[in-house]
Amino acid sequence: MKLRIFTILLLIIGAFPVYSQKKNIDSLKINKLKEVVITGQYDKQSLDKSVFEVKVISRKTIDQLAANNLADVLNQSLNINIMPNPSTGKSGVELFGLDSQYFKILVDGIPLINDEGLGNNTDLTQINLDDIEQVEIVEGAMGVQYGSNAVSGIINIITKKSSDYKWQITPYLQEETIGDEYGWFDRGRHIQSLRIGHNFNDKFYANATYTRNNFAGLFGHREGRNHQLNDGRRGHEWSPKLQNNAKSLFRYHTNEFTAFYRFEYFDELTKRYNPEVRTNLNPATQTTNPTSSDEEFYSERFYHHISLNGKVFEKANYQASFSYQEQNRNVENYTYRIKTKEELNNQHFEYESRRGLYSRGSLNNMYKNNWFSSQLGYEVSNINGYSSFLAGDYNADNIERRLESYDVFTSAEFEISDKFSLRPGFRAMFSSKFDTQGSYTLSTVYRLDNGYSLRANLGSSPRNPNYDELFTYFVDVNHDVQGNPEINPERGNSAFLHLKKTFWFDDYNWKMNSKLSGWFLSVEDRIELSIVNQSPLAYKYLNIDSFKNWGLSYTSNISIKNLNLGAGISFSGESKELNSQTDYNDDYLYGFQLNGNLSYSIPKWNAIFSVFVKHNGPEYQFFQNQNEEGETVFIRGKRDAYSWLDVTAKRRFLNQNLEVTLGARNILDVTNITTIGGGGGDGVHSDSPGNSVLLGYGRSYFLKLLYNLNF
Repeated sequence: MKLRIFTILLLIIGAFPVYSQKKNIDSLKINKLKEVVITGQYDKQSLDKSVFEVKVISRKTIDQLAANNLADVLNQSLNINIMPNPSTGKSGVELFGLDSQYFKILVDGIPLINDEGLGNNTDLTQINLDDIEQVEIVEGAMGVQYGSNAVSGIINIITKKSSDYKWQITPYLQEETIGDEYGWFDRGRHIQSLRIGHNFNDKFYANATYTRNNFAGLFGHREGRNHQLNDGRRGHEWSPKLQNNAKSLFRYHTNEFTAFYRFEYFDELTKRYNPEVRTNLNPATQTTNPTSSDEEFYSERFYHHISLNGKVFEKANYQASFSYQEQNRNVENYTYRIKTKEELNNQHFEYESRRGLYSRGSLNNMYKNNWFSSQLGYEVSNINGYSSFLAGDYNADNIERRLESYDVFTSAEFEISDKFSLRPGFRAMFSSKFDTQGSYTLSTVYRLDNGYSLRANLGSSPRNPNYDELFTYFVDVNHDVQGNPEINPERGNSAFLHLKKTFWFDDYNWKMNSKLSGWFLSVEDRIELSIVNQSPLAYKYLNIDSFKNWGLSYTSNISIKNLNLGAGISFSGESKELNSQTDYNDDYLYGFQLNGNLSYSIPKWNAIFSVFVKHNGPEYQFFQNQNEEGETVFIRGKRDAYSWLDVTAKRRFLNQNLEVTLGARNILDVTNITTIGGGGGDGVHSDSPGNSVLLGYGRSYFLKLLYNLNF
């Protein structure tokens, strides 16, 4: 039925009369301008000239995906896996086999605060894309430029700060099914947004955006909040949540000076309905009064960012950013009386929070000439954090701590020749908690003959311990699990090599960009919960393990008039030295990924059709198991392969002011992925055979209506 609706709507769009003008057709043609990047640069720079290999996800790609949040965009990227949690509603990123603790997310160069960290452990579903210009990704350790926890890479989200129009008013509505579920209020996803931008004069610009995103959750085999039977079917398979996001930006710009202030307020409500029901049978009357214990989580974020950019001493550029951010996550527990729909015994707790001050500044090109440029910078942060005993598996006491860091960094770029550039760099990190650390980088680019370019990047970055690893204390008659305030940050190192070439054919009507990449990434002194006493059994976090990942990838993009075609393949191996365990196996386990995208524009229709596909090959991991003698051994487990397939069709009407986007996500209907491993374990590190991982909520369809009122 849904497929018929999708086909009918597509035909309606195709048959709609075209209200277009010839002069506007060029906006649908392939953009042949050189991409400009900001991440890791001294100034805005052409992607071709950057010594770093920067992946760019453009606004055009974001629109073609009709992406709601950052998770929707990254899900199609090579080497990146999105790991959702249907219960909490959070989604984290996994890059090169390392989770979101090793990956840093920035907004205009500022690490984004969240419930659990500054920049790392970010929930991707809480990052709205309505005011985003482009997303830039740099793979590998970036400790010199962006400090700790940038081990596997960074994402820098670049926001819009200008407009070609005096007034730009952009409302949109988006309706989406969740799997095969949809209703006006209690099922599906419903998004409303309004964005207003205004150029007051040549120097002053401002914009404001508000977005409401109502995700009604996935019922699946569950029956919702008011199900009265204790059969495990109450509640949702994916918890419902409601997000409100308000943003504003004020920018002042002249030839010599630029300043902007950006504010964001975000709140989210996630509801979890317990599948267990207490029937409360009354023997005298043989009636029931079913109740259940439910909880609601409230997240709230405030974001302030002031940025200054200008010139001093005629040649040098300065950049300075100051930010105050705060994010809190609170929980409300209550007893729900199902028949009467009453909430009783409500209790409120502060669950997790982070708030802090952050500043970063640099002085660039103080002694710039034709062959030399440099950067000298600082980064300071003062972060207060709170974690309730309810927030972790082992915490018994509330934890409130403050971490301060004071970093200085420097780098220099040498233009050895027209073909060869070299950039070394170093950062010193001073902390209120850890010993002084250092990070290094060495990046080069060599431009070979015939348009080839070769980039090499060596880098390092530490990963600081999280709150559980530092401060956990859960000791009673049956448990002894402790954090370790004396543990050291993990040490991450990476080496990347990229060979790129742009081919032109048929009098520059055909263009192909190709890139071959290789890498090696390692993490030493990995922190793991380890047995420190056998009898009585006691655990403690220690710097004891290590991790290695190496791989190769090839990507290519072809532009032929109105057709754009991209494809990529990645092959990697991963090894873990689990010295925290006995009889571990550190063999390399290999996997691969494929991705591709196709877009075709039809100028006379003002339409563009897009297909995005990504295949994740089988993933392998060593699991603990009990052998016949009762000993703990490691066996190799497997996670099944799966693929994502998204399709969109977008068309513009009414002089291209009205945009209609119709699409389908997860066409291959991915839901649960089976992981075959070993059972048993020690009670803390354990895995069961035949586990399933919930990655998606099935095939869904969406319709987006957006209107551009520009004058």
